Amino acid sequence: MRTTILGTAVVAAAALTLTACGGSDGDGDKGDAAAAEVKGGQQSGKAISLDKGKEKAKPDLVLTDTDGKKYDLVEETKGRPTLLFFGYTHCPDVCPLSMSNLGIAEKKLSKAEREKLRVVFVTTDPKRDNPKRIRSWLDAQGGKDFVGLTGDFDTIQAGARTLGIYVDKPKKEKDGSITVGHGAEVIGYAPQDNKGHWIYTTGTTAEQYAKDLPKIVKGRNP
Repeated sequence: MRTTILGTAVVAAAALTLTACGGSDGDGDKGDAAAAEVKGGQQSGKAISLDKGKEKAKPDLVLTDTDGKKYDLVEETKGRPTLLFFGYTHCPDVCPLSMSNLGIAEKKLSKAEREKLRVVFVTTDPKRDNPKRIRSWLDAQGGKDFVGLTGDFDTIQAGARTLGIYVDKPKKEKDGSITVGHGAEVIGYAPQDNKGHWIYTTGTTAEQYAKDLPKIVKGRNP
Protein backbone atom coordinates (compact mmCIF):
# COMPACT_ATOMS: atom_id res chain seq x y z
CA MET A 1 0.00 0.00 0.00
CA ARG A 2 1.10 3.57 -0.65
CA THR A 3 1.14 6.29 1.95
CA THR A 4 0.10 9.75 0.84
CA ILE A 5 2.39 12.61 1.78
CA LEU A 6 1.32 16.25 1.42
CA GLY A 7 4.57 18.07 2.15
CA THR A 8 7.50 18.35 4.52
CA ALA A 9 5.34 19.46 7.42
CA VAL A 10 3.36 16.27 7.15
CA VAL A 11 6.45 14.11 6.99
CA ALA A 12 7.55 15.56 10.26
CA ALA A 13 4.13 15.38 11.87
CA ALA A 14 2.67 12.08 10.74
CA ALA A 15 2.40 9.48 8.02
CA LEU A 16 -0.99 9.96 6.40
CA THR A 17 -3.49 7.28 5.63
CA LEU A 18 -4.58 5.38 2.59
CA THR A 19 -7.69 3.26 2.44
CA ALA A 20 -8.31 0.28 0.25
CA CYS A 21 -12.01 -0.30 0.61
CA GLY A 22 -13.80 -3.41 -0.50
CA GLY A 23 -17.36 -2.49 -1.28
CA SER A 24 -20.45 -4.02 -2.79
CA ASP A 25 -20.77 -5.68 -6.13
CA GLY A 26 -21.34 -3.51 -9.16
CA ASP A 27 -25.12 -3.90 -9.15
CA GLY A 28 -26.12 -2.52 -5.79
CA ASP A 29 -25.48 -2.39 -2.08
CA LYS A 30 -25.35 -6.11 -1.47
CA GLY A 31 -22.21 -8.17 -1.58
CA ASP A 32 -19.25 -9.04 0.56
CA ALA A 33 -17.79 -5.88 2.06
CA ALA A 34 -14.23 -6.06 3.28
CA ALA A 35 -13.14 -3.70 6.01
CA ALA A 36 -11.08 -0.78 4.81
CA GLU A 37 -7.38 -1.27 5.32
CA VAL A 38 -5.79 1.82 6.77
CA LYS A 39 -2.07 2.29 7.07
CA GLY A 40 -0.24 5.22 8.51
CA GLY A 41 1.83 6.53 11.37
CA GLN A 42 0.69 8.86 14.09
CA GLN A 43 -3.08 9.25 14.14
CA SER A 44 -3.75 11.39 17.18
CA GLY A 45 -6.79 12.93 15.50
CA LYS A 46 -5.49 16.45 15.95
CA ALA A 47 -5.09 18.73 12.95
CA ILE A 48 -1.75 18.62 11.16
CA SER A 49 -0.78 22.16 10.22
CA LEU A 50 1.16 22.63 7.01
CA ASP A 51 4.27 24.79 7.08
CA LYS A 52 4.06 28.30 5.68
CA GLY A 53 4.58 28.13 1.95
CA LYS A 54 3.45 24.48 1.87
CA GLU A 55 -0.28 25.22 1.98
CA LYS A 56 -2.35 23.55 -0.71
CA ALA A 57 -4.46 25.35 -3.29
CA LYS A 58 -7.97 24.07 -3.94
CA PRO A 59 -8.06 21.72 -6.93
CA ASP A 60 -9.54 23.26 -10.06
CA LEU A 61 -12.57 20.98 -10.20
CA VAL A 62 -15.81 21.65 -12.04
CA LEU A 63 -18.12 18.75 -11.27
CA THR A 64 -21.83 17.97 -10.79
CA ASP A 65 -23.55 18.49 -7.46
CA THR A 66 -26.43 16.50 -5.99
CA ASP A 67 -28.96 18.79 -7.68
CA GLY A 68 -27.46 17.85 -11.04
CA LYS A 69 -25.98 21.34 -11.47
CA LYS A 70 -22.44 22.38 -12.37
CA TYR A 71 -20.32 23.10 -9.32
CA ASP A 72 -17.05 24.99 -9.62
CA LEU A 73 -15.20 24.10 -6.42
CA VAL A 74 -12.85 27.09 -6.45
CA GLU A 75 -15.56 29.65 -7.18
CA GLU A 76 -18.31 28.17 -5.00
CA THR A 77 -16.10 27.94 -1.90
CA LYS A 78 -14.14 31.15 -2.38
CA GLY A 79 -13.87 33.06 0.89
CA ARG A 80 -15.49 30.23 2.85
CA PRO A 81 -13.96 27.87 5.40
CA THR A 82 -13.99 24.52 3.60
CA LEU A 83 -13.34 20.88 4.44
CA LEU A 84 -12.64 18.61 1.46
CA PHE A 85 -12.77 14.81 1.39
CA PHE A 86 -12.42 12.27 -1.41
CA GLY A 87 -14.29 9.00 -0.87
CA TYR A 88 -17.25 6.94 -2.05
CA THR A 89 -20.66 5.87 -0.84
CA HIS A 90 -20.12 2.10 -0.98
CA CYS A 91 -17.14 2.43 1.37
CA PRO A 92 -17.76 0.08 4.32
CA ASP A 93 -16.22 2.08 7.13
CA VAL A 94 -13.72 4.92 6.68
CA CYS A 95 -15.86 7.20 4.50
CA PRO A 96 -19.09 6.98 6.50
CA LEU A 97 -17.13 7.39 9.73
CA SER A 98 -15.39 10.52 8.46
CA MET A 99 -18.60 12.08 7.17
CA SER A 100 -20.70 11.15 10.20
CA ASN A 101 -18.07 12.58 12.57
CA LEU A 102 -18.16 15.82 10.62
CA GLY A 103 -21.95 15.72 10.60
CA ILE A 104 -22.08 15.39 14.38
CA ALA A 105 -19.58 18.21 14.84
CA GLU A 106 -21.26 20.55 12.37
CA LYS A 107 -24.55 20.35 14.26
CA LYS A 108 -22.83 21.85 17.29
CA LEU A 109 -21.98 25.02 15.40
CA SER A 110 -24.18 28.07 15.52
CA LYS A 111 -26.48 28.71 12.57
CA ALA A 112 -24.22 31.53 11.37
CA GLU A 113 -21.16 29.28 11.54
CA ARG A 114 -22.92 26.49 9.65
CA GLU A 115 -23.93 28.91 6.90
CA LYS A 116 -20.29 29.89 6.39
CA LEU A 117 -18.79 26.40 6.46
CA ARG A 118 -18.61 24.17 3.39
CA VAL A 119 -18.02 20.44 3.75
CA VAL A 120 -17.39 18.98 0.31
CA PHE A 121 -17.46 15.26 -0.52
CA VAL A 122 -16.02 14.25 -3.91
CA THR A 123 -16.70 10.69 -5.01
CA THR A 124 -13.85 8.45 -6.12
CA ASP A 125 -16.37 6.01 -7.60
CA PRO A 126 -18.39 8.17 -10.03
CA LYS A 127 -19.64 5.23 -12.09
CA ARG A 128 -21.83 4.11 -9.19
CA ASP A 129 -22.17 7.36 -7.26
CA ASN A 130 -24.76 9.42 -9.11
CA PRO A 131 -26.09 12.68 -7.62
CA LYS A 132 -29.20 11.07 -6.11
CA ARG A 133 -27.23 8.34 -4.37
CA ILE A 134 -24.65 10.77 -3.00
CA ARG A 135 -27.37 13.06 -1.60
CA SER A 136 -29.14 10.17 0.11
CA TRP A 137 -25.87 8.85 1.53
CA LEU A 138 -24.67 12.20 2.84
CA ASP A 139 -28.04 12.85 4.45
CA ALA A 140 -27.81 9.47 6.16
CA GLN A 141 -24.42 10.44 7.62
CA GLY A 142 -25.93 13.60 9.08
CA GLY A 143 -24.57 15.81 6.33
CA LYS A 144 -27.70 17.43 4.96
CA ASP A 145 -25.72 20.66 4.49
CA PHE A 146 -22.78 18.89 2.86
CA VAL A 147 -21.93 19.36 -0.81
CA GLY A 148 -21.65 16.12 -2.79
CA LEU A 149 -19.90 16.04 -6.14
CA THR A 150 -19.49 13.52 -8.95
CA GLY A 151 -18.18 13.64 -12.50
CA ASP A 152 -15.51 12.24 -14.77
CA PHE A 153 -13.13 9.91 -12.93
CA ASP A 154 -9.98 11.18 -14.65
CA THR A 155 -10.89 14.74 -13.70
CA ILE A 156 -11.48 13.76 -10.06
CA GLN A 157 -8.25 11.76 -9.91
CA ALA A 158 -6.25 14.64 -11.38
CA GLY A 159 -7.78 17.06 -8.86
CA ALA A 160 -6.90 14.80 -5.95
CA ARG A 161 -3.39 14.41 -7.28
CA THR A 162 -2.75 18.16 -7.03
CA LEU A 163 -3.19 17.72 -3.27
CA GLY A 164 -0.99 14.63 -3.12
CA ILE A 165 -4.06 12.50 -2.40
CA TYR A 166 -3.97 9.06 -3.95
CA VAL A 167 -7.07 7.91 -5.83
CA ASP A 168 -7.05 4.60 -7.64
CA LYS A 169 -9.49 3.56 -10.34
CA PRO A 170 -12.23 1.25 -8.97
CA LYS A 171 -11.29 -2.37 -9.56
CA LYS A 172 -13.69 -5.30 -9.81
CA GLU A 173 -12.40 -8.34 -7.93
CA LYS A 174 -12.91 -11.99 -8.85
CA ASP A 175 -15.65 -12.36 -6.24
CA GLY A 176 -17.59 -9.51 -7.83
CA SER A 177 -16.78 -6.93 -5.14
CA ILE A 178 -15.26 -3.61 -6.08
CA THR A 179 -12.14 -2.19 -4.45
CA VAL A 180 -11.55 1.55 -4.44
CA GLY A 181 -8.24 2.83 -3.10
CA HIS A 182 -8.20 6.45 -1.98
CA GLY A 183 -6.53 8.78 0.47
CA ALA A 184 -8.48 9.27 3.68
CA GLU A 185 -7.43 12.80 4.56
CA VAL A 186 -9.77 15.70 5.19
CA ILE A 187 -8.19 18.95 4.00
CA GLY A 188 -9.13 22.17 5.79
CA TYR A 189 -9.08 25.48 3.90
CA ALA A 190 -8.97 28.90 5.51
CA PRO A 191 -11.44 31.57 4.31
CA GLN A 192 -8.83 34.34 4.22
CA ASP A 193 -6.61 32.88 1.47
CA ASN A 194 -8.59 29.84 0.26
CA LYS A 195 -5.57 27.62 0.91
CA GLY A 196 -5.39 24.26 2.65
CA HIS A 197 -3.67 24.80 5.98
CA TRP A 198 -4.80 21.72 7.91
CA ILE A 199 -5.05 17.98 7.44
CA TYR A 200 -7.11 15.52 9.45
CA THR A 201 -6.60 11.77 9.43
CA THR A 202 -8.97 8.89 10.14
CA GLY A 203 -8.12 9.14 13.83
CA THR A 204 -10.09 12.37 14.17
CA THR A 205 -13.19 12.02 16.32
CA ALA A 206 -16.43 13.97 16.24
CA GLU A 207 -15.38 15.59 19.51
CA GLN A 208 -12.11 16.80 18.00
CA TYR A 209 -13.89 18.23 14.97
CA ALA A 210 -16.42 19.93 17.24
CA LYS A 211 -13.58 21.57 19.12
CA ASP A 212 -11.77 22.69 15.96
CA LEU A 213 -14.53 23.76 13.59
CA PRO A 214 -15.36 27.10 15.28
CA LYS A 215 -11.69 28.07 14.89
CA ILE A 216 -11.52 26.92 11.28
CA VAL A 217 -14.64 28.92 10.46
CA LYS A 218 -12.73 32.00 11.65
CA GLY A 219 -9.59 30.95 9.78
CA ARG A 220 -7.64 30.33 12.98
CA ASN A 221 -5.35 27.41 13.67
CA PRO A 222 -7.27 24.69 15.53
